[in-house]
Amino acid sequence: MTQETQARAKPNIRVVLFGLMIAMMLAMLDNMIVSTALPRIVSEFGGVNHFTWVVTAYVLGTTVSTPIWGKLGDLYGRKAVFLTSVVIFLIGSALCGMSGSEMLGGTGNGMVELIAFRAVQGLGAGGLMVGVMAIIGDLVPPRERGRYQGMIAGIMAVAMVAGPLVGGFITDNLSWRWAFYVNLPLGGLALLILATSMHLPKYRTEHRIDWLGAGLLSVGITAIVLITTWGGNEYDWASAQILGLAALALVSLVAFGIVERRVVEPILPLGLFANRNFALISVIGFLLGFAMFGAMNFLPLYQQTVQGASATNSGLLLLPLMFGMLVVSLVVGRAITRTGRYRMFPIVGGVVMAVGMALLSLLKVDTGKVESSLYMLVLGAGMGFLMQTSMLIAQNSVEQKDLGAASGAATFFRSIGGSFGISLFGAIFANRLADSPAGSAFAGGTGEGRGMDLTKLKELPAQAREVVLGGLSDAISHVFFWATIITIAVPVLAWFIREIPLRTANAVPPPDASGEEQAEVALGKAPVS
Repeated sequence: MTQETQARAKPNIRVVLFGLMIAMMLAMLDNMIVSTALPRIVSEFGGVNHFTWVVTAYVLGTTVSTPIWGKLGDLYGRKAVFLTSVVIFLIGSALCGMSGSEMLGGTGNGMVELIAFRAVQGLGAGGLMVGVMAIIGDLVPPRERGRYQGMIAGIMAVAMVAGPLVGGFITDNLSWRWAFYVNLPLGGLALLILATSMHLPKYRTEHRIDWLGAGLLSVGITAIVLITTWGGNEYDWASAQILGLAALALVSLVAFGIVERRVVEPILPLGLFANRNFALISVIGFLLGFAMFGAMNFLPLYQQTVQGASATNSGLLLLPLMFGMLVVSLVVGRAITRTGRYRMFPIVGGVVMAVGMALLSLLKVDTGKVESSLYMLVLGAGMGFLMQTSMLIAQNSVEQKDLGAASGAATFFRSIGGSFGISLFGAIFANRLADSPAGSAFAGGTGEGRGMDLTKLKELPAQAREVVLGGLSDAISHVFFWATIITIAVPVLAWFIREIPLRTANAVPPPDASGEEQAEVALGKAPVS
């Protein structure tokens, strides 16, 4: 970044950051809001057999597009590409809100339309998530990024808890369609702010899009997401459909690897994985998504069934998780900016997160809300150590020209890990519950409460209710036990990360530079060839 560019960018950093925080909030908040509105959507459109696709289509669009958006930003400039992703997201939001209405003719299948438009929305959201992190990487040198990325991580924490609350309010007082329309004024504001105030450095690079690689990667990712979504639910794990998807994913990704080694401008440069820090943080990101998103899905279930909280109150009960993540993210970000050191944070974060998962594996029927809140506070603190630090290490490991690809890859591995976690932990939960004394209540057996609706737990006789709640709490705690096992690998891997001084300018030392030369470049005391 030239001195002239820095002079232009710095006065606007707070304004730009405000716009970026709105964009990230929209991308993270949307899925949480929609999950609350789903029952009302199903009651209007029907299609209960396909309603999960309202969520899956968004996740699929986001996951498939993240590496591609990152690379497009490297090629054509991050500002134009990011603003394009905002526009696509807003178009998708508007179309979702109009699904099945007279505004679109009113003759189609509302659920099918909504699923298709959710995929469009997800494509835009992928660009929002990658773009925010990459733009911060362009505007702020690594030494200072921790503070800003800590704020973004805090926004993500707020979105996780605020989503269900906002979604419930909108659905109850307005219409489920406003779960999508609410994005339009907020997204329009972010678009206006960023279009007028964001000035990014320009990096020269060849404009050759690896269309074949992008296509093969999209096919492979789609197959993987469908496996994790359908496996054990729609189809048996050993079914022809799942095995066929596994074969398609394997062939596509192998072909993708071959193509990426031959093209001039790969969509995901495989050479990035030769960097030890980048390879390690990619695996850590996968495990983080696996444990975090997979296990966290069961907290509201525990609160609403075992602890008897309402849907809205279960969102409030997640506040300790958000608080722990928010506070630690901000503190760690400032500490990294002040000291320039980061290696210890993913190690400490992995240990604290594993402790939090282990504590949650102790959840029982009689666990009080205060006790479970303390457990969630510990888990949130561990997540706060890891969320922004993993992105910071990924960006500090690559050259500026590959910043978008690195940001996209880091987001991608976390998303794929989440998809695997949700699927695997769902299977663990279902199998544990089926083997419990309460299993007959959910598997169509002969016990009291057969084929039970969880909303009618209070109507059961006391003894039957105790058996069912015991089975539920045991199955949920079993999920957190396995999440603990997976999370333990995070600090072990983080131990092998090398502490390379964070650069005070957006430049990367040559890969063959000595440790002393790396330190000089990082501190802005030596030129970069």
